[in-house]
Amino acid sequence: MQASEAYEIIQKPILTEKSTSEQERANVYRFEVAGGANRIEIKQAVELLFDVKVDEVNTMVRNGKMRRRGAAHFRTSSKKIALVKLVDGNKIDLL
Repeated sequence: MQASEAYEIIQKPILTEKSTSEQERANVYRFEVAGGANRIEIKQAVELLFDVKVDEVNTMVRNGKMRRRGAAHFRTSSKKIALVKLVDGNKIDLL
């Protein structure tokens, strides 16, 4: 895997209060990833981009929300989220 492919898979980190507490407590990081990416590709991309060892990867799809603009109703796009657990001793500096 090349770095350009890894940047297409890992779109952005998710930095919320819940995700930062997971980083401190369980060494788990959340990333928004490409919809077609699987766990193996996500693991390889994180290891390549951040130079760490990944222990396990869990994924989930967050469905889009219903929104309204005037009389029109629409749904925002769905997002795939990856929870990446690192091997003990590895850290990623996201800030």
